[in-house]
Amino acid sequence: MTAQIVAPKERKVAQKRIALTGNHAVALAVKMARVEVIAAYPITPQTPVVERLAEYVNNGELDAEYIPVESEHSAISAVIGASAMGARTFTETSSQGLFYMYENLPIAVGLRLPIVMGMAVRAISAPINVWGDYSDVMAMRELGWIIYVTQSAQEAFDTVIQAYRVAEDSRVHLPAVVAYDGFWTSHVLQPLDVPEDEEEVVRYAPITRSWVKLDVDNPAQLGAVGTPEWYWEIRWQAVEALRASLKVIQEADEEYGKVFGRSYGILTPYRLEDAELAIVAYGSIFGIVKKVVDRLRREGVRSGALKLRVIRPWPGDMIRKLLEHVDKVAVIDRAINHGGPLYGPMAVEIAATIQKPVYNVLATIGMRAIDSDMIYDAAVKIHRGLWAPNTPYTVGLRGYE
Repeated sequence: MTAQIVAPKERKVAQKRIALTGNHAVALAVKMARVEVIAAYPITPQTPVVERLAEYVNNGELDAEYIPVESEHSAISAVIGASAMGARTFTETSSQGLFYMYENLPIAVGLRLPIVMGMAVRAISAPINVWGDYSDVMAMRELGWIIYVTQSAQEAFDTVIQAYRVAEDSRVHLPAVVAYDGFWTSHVLQPLDVPEDEEEVVRYAPITRSWVKLDVDNPAQLGAVGTPEWYWEIRWQAVEALRASLKVIQEADEEYGKVFGRSYGILTPYRLEDAELAIVAYGSIFGIVKKVVDRLRREGVRSGALKLRVIRPWPGDMIRKLLEHVDKVAVIDRAINHGGPLYGPMAVEIAATIQKPVYNVLATIGMRAIDSDMIYDAAVKIHRGLWAPNTPYTVGLRGYE
């Protein structure tokens, strides 16, 4: 795990170490957050999350309404309705399931509902591929959701809890998604530190019920027609709320570090201070990226790495500050931006942010396996000038370099 351990200033709660997969870690976080309504439709690779939540509810370990809906469209509809009544809600999806939800995703934003959704990321069809890449969550970037991308089971667990704290904050009131690698995180057993007293989670992230909701004593209409005279102003409030949520996200993460001893930041820099070459990455592969940086350093190449954890809101000022001195910036994208100026979605955004060319590297598409040697070879080619900036390159694609 690559959490930045923050020394607690006030207290650090007692915790115990267990072993869980990423999926079961997410389910445990939802349980500890005392979610009240869960709407679930299973799809690989997230199914173990909703199965475990069903067990918690059936066994009486979680007092929640569990709705086994007939589709992902119904799942997001159900949590929108429940959140509009003031309930703390959760759903989970992947890939085609997300796209079946799609028409309702911006509705959750426009209604300013603090829904939290987990996503074990998965490649999109066709051909049918149930394995992990980031094509699904990257398609949410324009909708107004807060988007976290996590590296490990521990980070996914901690971030789900933080997401409730952020989404329900009166300065935010927006839905949030917590993404993590399908299979490489979702199905891999990992060590996990969790609080011994589950009440500590609710103390950290109490249910605020501060958002606008349906109330029989104070009747109101949610989701009314937005005429041209008012639509833009209403949607702009969500734009501003998302922009301002960056401060809340940072505060929530820092407070989590004080209470639970783990803090991740908006971004995770690694050996960037004097770097001439930086590798930007996200998700579970950041561990092997750091290994590559260490290897390059031993060979005399001043290299560093940067992990993207929050991609919406976009932390542009932070990224510029961390990368402004770096000569060559390589971005490893795990999704394809079809037909775009660069073939990686994060490469496009990094290039626009730092206002200079980047090296666009595509990897793990359809969960094609890679290792540190393959990333090292790509980094060496960039360092030696064998690859050109603003040109897509692939790692692990047969017949291409």
